[in-house]
Amino acid sequence: AFELPKLNYAFNALEPHIDARTMEIHHGKHHQAYVTNLNNAVAGTEAEKMSIEEICKNISKFPAAVRNNGGGHYNHSLFWNLMAPKAGGAPTGALADAINATFSSFDEFKTKFAQAGITRFGSGWAWLVKTADGKLSISSTPNQDNPLMDIAEVKGNPILGCDVWEHAYYLHYQNRRPDYITAWWNVVNWNEVAKRFAM
Repeated sequence: AFELPKLNYAFNALEPHIDARTMEIHHGKHHQAYVTNLNNAVAGTEAEKMSIEEICKNISKFPAAVRNNGGGHYNHSLFWNLMAPKAGGAPTGALADAINATFSSFDEFKTKFAQAGITRFGSGWAWLVKTADGKLSISSTPNQDNPLMDIAEVKGNPILGCDVWEHAYYLHYQNRRPDYITAWWNVVNWNEVAKRFAM
């Protein structure tokens, strides 16, 4: 059975950028619900023996409950690791070079990535994706879809993702999604992003 992963930091560790109450509800209630519902949805099916990555890559074969909850579990498991206390700043090394080469500068990348999150209608995610040819691309997906899924518009390995569902920011930022994304840059764990880029 799939399990809720433990956080590597305390609920209040990302303050003031992401408040403790939001983290507590987001991790303990929202993510837990995806895990519970996913386990119920795959019980007795071939998906029960598959990894969450395999499920995502073959998502078109599964019913909506697996797509929504499987995506929710994968996306959030990744999201928690892409953030860290005393993080932020800018990437270095090969990742920084690739970002500069693709988007002309780190600031330009941040602008385009934020735009993908701000303009995502309703609920969803903004992504930095490493595509099959090793290039970087920015995309956004609705609901709990992700770039691993065979139905994604831009397919590849997600190396950075920002949750733009209202439950990720509403307690603290209300309807100010752009303010949330601006603050979120302060907790991005670039070491983890670089590790994923090197995979």
